[in-house]
Amino acid sequence: MRRLFPVTDQTPASPRDRADREWSLDELADAYAYPALGPDGHWLRANMVSTLDGAAQHDGRSQPISGETDMRIFGTLRALADVVVVGAETVRQEGYRPARAREAFAARRAAAGQGPAPAIAVVTARMDLDFSLPLFTSPLVPTLVVTGAAAPADRVAEAVKAGAEVVVAGDGAAVDPARAVRELAGRGLRRQLTEGGPRLLGQFVAADALDELCLTISPMLVAGDAQRIAGGPSVTVPHRLAPASVLEEAGFLFTSYRRI
Repeated sequence: MRRLFPVTDQTPASPRDRADREWSLDELADAYAYPALGPDGHWLRANMVSTLDGAAQHDGRSQPISGETDMRIFGTLRALADVVVVGAETVRQEGYRPARAREAFAARRAAAGQGPAPAIAVVTARMDLDFSLPLFTSPLVPTLVVTGAAAPADRVAEAVKAGAEVVVAGDGAAVDPARAVRELAGRGLRRQLTEGGPRLLGQFVAADALDELCLTISPMLVAGDAQRIAGGPSVTVPHRLAPASVLEEAGFLFTSYRRI
């Protein structure tokens, strides 16, 4: 892997700096470290992958357009987060399971005051989830279900019975994205990561709640009518982000853009 931006060292490359050298997990964790947060601060980053022609999925899933290094970064971003926020449809399509503890990140998480693994927070209005799945019945840390105050009471009871923690972040059935961020932060889950899907990311964008986008640009073309990384209504004025980092390996570009 090689760093394309920012370029901080113009000296001739050493063997350690070879473009074909695989970065260690510690190096990846340093490259993707969350910014320092104040006492009441929180940070929501998204991690998505897109083909050259703008597709976020192929045959309904993101895995076919991903790659080995993309998955290593995916795991690193999870290991740095307090909570992984995901939409209900993505949980169903991608077969989400609980986040696992990883020994490679144990010391780093302990030093940051984090538990052994991030919590998973599922955003849903209808509560149309299978609460018998391991994501709800056997996570290392309790899974959160983020919903509105008017969510079906019987489904809320099912979630609680399965061991999930229900977080109310909306006055009606729908979830207010900005309120969801605040509610999670109020529970100490301040380093937040969303993995989509596109509908949920679009909601965070529309609410101007997104602080950072980590976007993998896959060197593939798929055509068709696959979703983009963000869906839903367009914003009135496009949100401008600033490039923070660009890495490259095997034709994949691993980019990070942050709120200006």
